[in-house]
Amino acid sequence: MWTEAVAALPGTTLCRPPVSEAALLRCATLLGHAVPADLASLLRESNGIEDEYGDGLIWSAESITSENRNLRGDVAFSTLYMPFDPLLFFADAGNGDLFALLSTIDRPDVFVWNHEDDSRTWVAPSLTMYLERRLTGKIEL
Repeated sequence: MWTEAVAALPGTTLCRPPVSEAALLRCATLLGHAVPADLASLLRESNGIEDEYGDGLIWSAESITSENRNLRGDVAFSTLYMPFDPLLFFADAGNGDLFALLSTIDRPDVFVWNHEDDSRTWVAPSLTMYLERRLTGKIEL
């Protein structure tokens, strides 16, 4: 479903091979919470999606784990920014801003975190719409 939906959108994308169940479980275990259902479903089809420039539209499970653990565990960030625990970052905008789902609330909305002013702005009602808006240039940062 996911790879076909992405292939139907404009632009060139590279879908990676699927994540293993063990790697997905490791991601959830290290993060301390489940990976949201839509993101887990996508990763089971493609463990990361890149656009034509190599930018991560969706990070791999390993990158999701390491990036979120780094952001949540950085002592300096804890004094500069609101807590990152409510967010699960899964992609970057290429300019320092990051895209996130909510980590502990069962809600499919996608937000962008602005690294300059620590704002968290809603950009899409679902992962599907995020991909569509991202690949059609409708998300402006």
